[in-house]
Amino acid sequence: MSDDKQTDNDSNGIKGLFGRIGQAFSGEPRDRVELVDVLREAQRRELFDVDAQAMLEGVLEVSEMQVRDIMVPRGQMVVIRRDDSLEEVLKTVIESGHSRFPVIGENRDEVTGVVLAKDLLRYFAEGQVGGFNVREYIRPASFIPESKRLNVLLSDFRNSRNHMALVVDEYGGVSGLVTIEDVLEQIVGDIDDETDTQDDEGDLTRHSDTRFTVRALMPVEDFNEALGCEFSDEEFDTIGGLVTHAFGHLPKRGETTAMNGYRFRVLRADSRRIHLLEVITPKAVRPKSDNDD
Repeated sequence: MSDDKQTDNDSNGIKGLFGRIGQAFSGEPRDRVELVDVLREAQRRELFDVDAQAMLEGVLEVSEMQVRDIMVPRGQMVVIRRDDSLEEVLKTVIESGHSRFPVIGENRDEVTGVVLAKDLLRYFAEGQVGGFNVREYIRPASFIPESKRLNVLLSDFRNSRNHMALVVDEYGGVSGLVTIEDVLEQIVGDIDDETDTQDDEGDLTRHSDTRFTVRALMPVEDFNEALGCEFSDEEFDTIGGLVTHAFGHLPKRGETTAMNGYRFRVLRADSRRIHLLEVITPKAVRPKSDNDD
């Protein structure tokens, strides 16, 4: 086949694709709801797959969401104090598994900067002994208002090469923090951390013997078996449905509730449902061994 014929075929294929997309959008959606309906209809016609549809809807949501909708509340921020010893800093870094940490003074409103875990490697690489001072590794912090749109924030992250920002309220007090991963998860879904250990089903992540991350779509029956509890699955099939009922409303990120001694905190949710939960169990749950059958 000649290059000209190949080019013609490619051109016809592209025109055909755009023609089908044009047909899908021929109704000229008048608002966001109609646009989402058009995207879902296009997916049903197999113009793109389900994952692409979810990301397209995520992009639309990000353009309307504000930082306050997804930020980690100040009370749940993992921080380093500017007077912490090397042992205290290392304990925080290891236990959290994070890569960036706000550095605070007397309280969480006094954020003096940010420390990157990778920067601390210099201390050990240079063979220094004693005299550790976390202040030598502090980088400037970025501060943003709660009302900032997520699409604007994502652009700022890309331009500044910062991956974390401190969120301040209208009075200038620190109300939380947000990372580039938090924003991207609104588009592409959950991004599992490389330090997480998941079970075979992928619904449950163990962080310790009492702290777990659970996908909201995990069946209640499987949740009970994994954590040794006895929640009823007669009314709700998934743990997300059960927790939403316990709240009495569709919760936002950071909200917590307790059931039968188990504490649930919403890690990720949108305007329609919960996606990810943190679970604190009332007693230790040991990993099952091969002899536990």
